[in-house]
Amino acid sequence: MSDPSDNAARRESTAYRLPATDSSFLLGDSMRGVRFLLEFAKADETLRAWNIHSTIVVFGSARIAEDGPLDHARWYAQARRFAERASREGGALAGEGAPHENVIATGGGPGIMAAANRGADDVGAPSIGFNISLPLEQEPNPWTTPELTFRFHYFAMRKMHLAMRANALVVFPGGFGTLDELFEILTLRQTGKMRPVPVILVDPSFWTDLIRFDVLVAHGLVSQADLDLIRFAADGDDAWNQLSALVTPSAIDPAQGPP
Repeated sequence: MSDPSDNAARRESTAYRLPATDSSFLLGDSMRGVRFLLEFAKADETLRAWNIHSTIVVFGSARIAEDGPLDHARWYAQARRFAERASREGGALAGEGAPHENVIATGGGPGIMAAANRGADDVGAPSIGFNISLPLEQEPNPWTTPELTFRFHYFAMRKMHLAMRANALVVFPGGFGTLDELFEILTLRQTGKMRPVPVILVDPSFWTDLIRFDVLVAHGLVSQADLDLIRFAADGDDAWNQLSALVTPSAIDPAQGPP
């Protein structure tokens, strides 16, 4: 028989915990939708507080190093140069109270991502790192703005944040992850689920060696108009020279939701 004078067992019961403080409940299967919402809301609230109005998303391999093989070192330098110019000339260095436009946003990790965040840091501009939890934990690179260095569990929510404020996508050579992000954006553009944003692939020789886009047209799998979604740039300077005439302060209020 229970001792009515001893309520410790009831107070210590998991059922008695407030749901918001019960980690075992919050991490359970039934709360997956809530966790998804939390990943959206936390980053969105922070970006609003910082007045980040639009971004330029930079993708590329995490395996590329500044002191790597010749091509790798060149791509790293180009990504850094692109981000430096885009940050300095594109509106990321907005004055107090003004919206930050065309802020560099990356996946937050090493390689090309680090190079792009570093370029923004070189000119004192904010930049965003949308990190993802992986089995081999990704360490955030040291050049993202600390207050804009996020971590996600869900790839889908990370992709949503990468897309929803993007004024442009600039893609340097990369592997599976880079290709995944590239084709995600191209599919959103092809299907009209995303605003008309330019997609620029840097280093045409790499991309045309890797992907025979013309074969897709020849077999009727995409239209020629679909290929018009893609632009090519010789290097980072060329990418910014093309974009500078195209990216203007976003007319889309992020409050309207994702593209």
